[in-house]
Parts: sequence; structure tokens; C-alpha cells
Amino acid sequence: MDVCAVREGPDAVAVTARFFGGLADPTRLAIVEFLLARPRTVGEIVAALGLRQNRVSNALACLKWCGYVEGRREGRQVWYRVADPRVRTLVGLARGIVADHAAALASCTRLPEVETDDAGMESAGQAG
Repeated sequence: MDVCAVREGPDAVAVTARFFGGLADPTRLAIVEFLLARPRTVGEIVAALGLRQNRVSNALACLKWCGYVEGRREGRQVWYRVADPRVRTLVGLARGIVADHAAALASCTRLPEVETDDAGMESAGQAG
């Protein structure tokens, strides 16, 4: 697929929606937000977010494949970081918009429900 054609062609909306879908999963978004501070290992992410290692690993695989994060191996550890600094701006803008429209978002019945699992992490049931 030609990247330039996607930016301007009829698939642009679908590709952009897919980009936002990658961040729509609460686990993936929590990991991205946690990585904004500095690079982290899987173990640090698991401990800080209170998630199972396999869940974090699956989310990281998706985030890495889609270009949100990148990993750097050091011995037996892989350090993950946000791959594009514009993600920080995007997350900050989203937080501001959410704050301004929190009541409307909470009452919207057209968006899928987000459930909280036993670790307190929200889940929309989306595959990673």
C-alpha cells in the first residue's frame, strides 16, 4: 500500500481510525502513557500497572507492530519507549478534550462500554 496515497486517498479515514483504535484499548493506552516518562522494561510495566505479564507482552507486541513503541534489547532485558514524540502531544490533547467533555463521554450510549477487570484496568474487549 502506497503511504502517500493513504494520506490523501479514500483510505485515509480508515487508516486514521485504525490508528486511534490502537490507542482505544485501555491496556495499550495505559502502557503508552506510562512509557511517556521514560523507557521501561516489561517487568516495570507489569509492576506499575498491576497487569499480568502475558497481557502486557501482548499489548506491547501490538504497540510495537503498529509503530507506537519500539524496543531496545540490553542483555536479557528489552527496554520499551514511545517511538514517536508526537504521541505525547496527542495524548495530552486527548486528556484536555476528555476533561472538557467528560460528562458527555460518560453518558454516550453509542460508544462501547469499557469494563474494569480485577486489576482495575479498563477493557473494551478489543484484541491486541
